[in-house]
Amino acid sequence: MDANRVPAGACDCHAHVFWPPARFPFAPARSYTPPERLPSDYGAMLQRVGLARGVIVQPTVYGTDNRPTLAALAELADRVRGVAVLSPEIGDNELSALAASGIRGARINALTPGGTSLDRLEAVAERLKGSGLHIQIFADFPRRPDLIPRIRRLGVPVVIDHLAAIGPERGTGDPAFAGIVGLLRDGLCWLKLSGPYLVSRQDFPYADVAPVAAGFVEACPERLVWASDWPHPSASKIAPDVADLLAVLDRWAPDAAARKRILVDNPASLYGFDRI
Repeated sequence: MDANRVPAGACDCHAHVFWPPARFPFAPARSYTPPERLPSDYGAMLQRVGLARGVIVQPTVYGTDNRPTLAALAELADRVRGVAVLSPEIGDNELSALAASGIRGARINALTPGGTSLDRLEAVAERLKGSGLHIQIFADFPRRPDLIPRIRRLGVPVVIDHLAAIGPERGTGDPAFAGIVGLLRDGLCWLKLSGPYLVSRQDFPYADVAPVAAGFVEACPERLVWASDWPHPSASKIAPDVADLLAVLDRWAPDAAARKRILVDNPASLYGFDRI
């Protein structure tokens, strides 16, 4: 997607910032050590590809030390919102302070070592009730059939990361696909059209993932958002350019009105941005 075709107010709903370790040390029990990527780098990328807004997601390399994410939110100000990693034991004052700083969700990461376990899903959800924050889940949904009924019982909004890890070998016929479509249509979750390289068996443009992504677009575009996953810390292949990933969205969602909903309107509702 050419930057001139990106609709005004478009949002990247999942990215990470990595500070120099001297400022914010990495957690000892991490699965990777990322290169430095600063808020200014992220802001420059957004401007280059024509995106107005972004969401900074706390990476597992910082554990539950949300200071790196909060520092990025402070530097980029009204352009961004954040997703933290929280313990169910977090106090009321800290939770309120995080929300006031732009945090809109708490991430459960079952696929990257160092993330919050799915065993704590219900406890985190209980703690978030009444806070206005959602739960963001990164998990292999085809391998976790228990997740669909558990999400239905949580009582808080849920955002599902990276196409729910539904790979091309499973596709739209997998029970996880139908289960998530049901959650979307019932207004119980949102899903990120992101990270195709995490499940694709092909190089860019990850054509084998297109049926799943396009299937979600056809089923429920009003509950989808798009994300770059910049700077692609989990990419096993060569990291793609974000402009190229936006072009992939063109293929998944060829209708301009649907793309505007996915890039602008849905993120505004989910993350609390002013509507444009």
